[in-house]
Amino acid sequence: MEFKCADVGLWREALSSYRTRIESLNKPNLVSLDEFYTNELPLLIHQRNPNPYITTSELSKLMQWKLTRGKWRPRLLDFVSSLDEALVKSASEKAFKSLPDISKAVTELTILKGVGPATASSILAAYAPDVAPFMSDEAMVAAIGNSKDYTLKQYLVFVDKLQNKAKELSLEGDVFTPSDVERALWSSAVGAKLSDSFAQPDLKVNSNKKSKRKRKP
Repeated sequence: MEFKCADVGLWREALSSYRTRIESLNKPNLVSLDEFYTNELPLLIHQRNPNPYITTSELSKLMQWKLTRGKWRPRLLDFVSSLDEALVKSASEKAFKSLPDISKAVTELTILKGVGPATASSILAAYAPDVAPFMSDEAMVAAIGNSKDYTLKQYLVFVDKLQNKAKELSLEGDVFTPSDVERALWSSAVGAKLSDSFAQPDLKVNSNKKSKRKRKP
């Protein structure tokens, strides 16, 4: 599914397939980590009124989710797991208060060692999915054609595109958040990769059959 696709039904289908795509990757603990990130963590954060924040252990688990769903970089997990509890609480409190100023919110979080714009985006998306989408490689490629530039500047471009897409898809009665758009794009990209992997063996079988036929007298 292309980013410019305007068929709400296709977007809804891609979004509803998200859980199945998570399961299909067969990665250790990814299903439980995604359940934590998608459903449990937002509740934990919002229960801390009047000043929501995230804890070091929650940030560590969030990082496990991010790295398991994407590319595994163990040093990042080591960095965030050893962060001072008070520093994580203070930085996340300030970041959440800064919204909807995404630039300021990301800047508040990236003072934490091991937290770059991509990880900051996942923290913000857990708290405010209607404002800040996660900066996944798959969604970045679909929306702006690039997943190599993990800068704040690039993230702001990405956010603008996903916020506008969410508004466009919500015009017909459906309600899409920027985070819904990200998950739909990720789901669609993973689904396409799975389709390709299933197709490849068939191609090899067919080519072998053809080659065998040619050798027959």
